[in-house]
Amino acid sequence: MRIIVSNRSGVPIYEQIKEQIKTAIFSGELKEDDLLPSIRQLARELKISVITTTRAYSDLEQEGFVVSVQGKGCYVLPRNKELAIENAWHKIEDGLSNAISAARADSIALEEVAERLNILWEVEHD
Repeated sequence: MRIIVSNRSGVPIYEQIKEQIKTAIFSGELKEDDLLPSIRQLARELKISVITTTRAYSDLEQEGFVVSVQGKGCYVLPRNKELAIENAWHKIEDGLSNAISAARADSIALEEVAERLNILWEVEHD
């Protein structure tokens, strides 16, 4: 797993780390019981503060994605189906929000958008 952070992003670095690890878990790149890089190792690799990586790992633990084992490191927990579904809904809502904005910008009616969504749904499931 490779983590990339940007100082120019409006998103805090700890949040960028957290989201990339969650994405790796949801995609299956990181699996149950995988060991994450140590807090110090990740901070060194990314050239950031240990406090920043500690915050990211702590948030991930509070959200139920990882568990910290004293003296051993941070391990990925079994994939929580509810969290996976919530993540999918978040992606769907983002995509639909973009579609709605584009439709409204060009005065496309809701019915036309719904019709196109139904067509795409059918095509994708054939």
